[in-house]
Amino acid sequence: MRPSRVLFVTPEFDDFVKVGGLGAVSGALPRALHRLCDIRVIVPGYRAVLAKASGLEVVGHCAPLAGLPGCSIGRLLTTDQMIVYVVLCAELYDREGTPYADGGGRDWHDNDIRFARFAAAAADLAQGVIDPAWTPDLVHVNDWPSALVPAYLTWRQASVPTILTIHNLAYQGLFPRKTLSRIGAPSSAFNINGVEFHDQVSFLKAGLVYATHLTTVSETYAGEITTPEFGCGLDGLLRLRAEKQQLTGILNGIDETWDSRTCPDLASTYDCGDWKGKRVNADHVRSSFGLAISKGPLFGLVARLVHQKGVDLVLGAAEAIVSAGGQIVVTGTGEKQFEQALERTSQRFSDSIGVRIGFDEREARRIFAASDFMLVPSRFEPCGLSQMYAQRFGSLPIGHHTGGLAETIEDGKTGFLFRSPSLEGFIVAIRRAFSTFGAKRQLNSMRRQAMARPAGWQGSALSYSALYEGIASRQVSPSRAGSFTN
Repeated sequence: MRPSRVLFVTPEFDDFVKVGGLGAVSGALPRALHRLCDIRVIVPGYRAVLAKASGLEVVGHCAPLAGLPGCSIGRLLTTDQMIVYVVLCAELYDREGTPYADGGGRDWHDNDIRFARFAAAAADLAQGVIDPAWTPDLVHVNDWPSALVPAYLTWRQASVPTILTIHNLAYQGLFPRKTLSRIGAPSSAFNINGVEFHDQVSFLKAGLVYATHLTTVSETYAGEITTPEFGCGLDGLLRLRAEKQQLTGILNGIDETWDSRTCPDLASTYDCGDWKGKRVNADHVRSSFGLAISKGPLFGLVARLVHQKGVDLVLGAAEAIVSAGGQIVVTGTGEKQFEQALERTSQRFSDSIGVRIGFDEREARRIFAASDFMLVPSRFEPCGLSQMYAQRFGSLPIGHHTGGLAETIEDGKTGFLFRSPSLEGFIVAIRRAFSTFGAKRQLNSMRRQAMARPAGWQGSALSYSALYEGIASRQVSPSRAGSFTN
């Protein structure tokens, strides 16, 4: 039987707070699943959540646990009738900054307590002790901030099946050994087959060990993380789960607002083949970023400015792009070294490179619409959304053949791929883009194919629904994955 009630546990939810792709996925996937099951979301009560929450009703309370303070659980209804639970604990969540860090980008010193409290509260809800009117049949958790939910359920000998989706294995939630007692975990869990990872407590590993089933956000990445190159030290455990058919890759989608014909944020809407409308957006973005008028190609970079995203490769290729007659616009935030290097490069090529440190959703959409090519040279990319956003707006992505990029970019048809994450490989792909830009018939054909590529959530929702059904039919309880070596 397909589970009729699913609890979706996430540290980000697009309606209230979004740091990256997880927020967008958490806002869209439950909505796509809503027609298939009674799915409800639970999020921490950050200041940004409380500022936007209306009609919040307290439905239960969680007692203190070890070093975790007590909290309340609120429930609200979004405008499209999605039920969202909110973990209310002002001392942990009512702060300025992001869900994970303060305004200076420093991780909150008590992130172990903050997200353990969140996970323990979600586990209470899953066990039916919070909302007497609703108990889930299955719990779906996401990334390290909610990965302790399967662990808490296992430690409590609860039989609720769980799924952990890995959005990015590189972020693991690592804390010192003393965290174990602070979060109310049994001391016996601190071993190689539990939460221990190189003498630290790993929240993500807890989920990898105790969840009934694991998923990640593309089939390619599901295979990559079982290898030493991409496994972040956890490849042995992931290979074991994969061998037991307990690891599945399901490609993310993007929501229907990414439509160049209707998006209200664009300087001009346009349809497939209406390249005049696309040029209006390009003129607007060039003006906004202070770039010179140009008939050459416009390259975009909309990303977290971190090593994973290949920002150093963009910096290395910048002069070659400008010398060939191209221009670049960049927006995003991330590591200070990359923010500063991009700003210096922009000052050096002020007519051709525009950089805005920060992120504004409306401006980002205009860059996707304005650009001819989108730069996505990620060293690894579990799924990636920017290449799909770009394609929907007729911008051809130039990406490294990895993870979700390899699955969503058809080389020479809906974008360009390069095999080695090196500057040389990247520049070869950029030269191919310049060549295509000079061949308008080929360029427009690729644009049309990119814009027509299916990228919605329906297929992903059906895959998750089938997975939920399979897990429920097997009546598998959360348990240890078995022994492995780090």
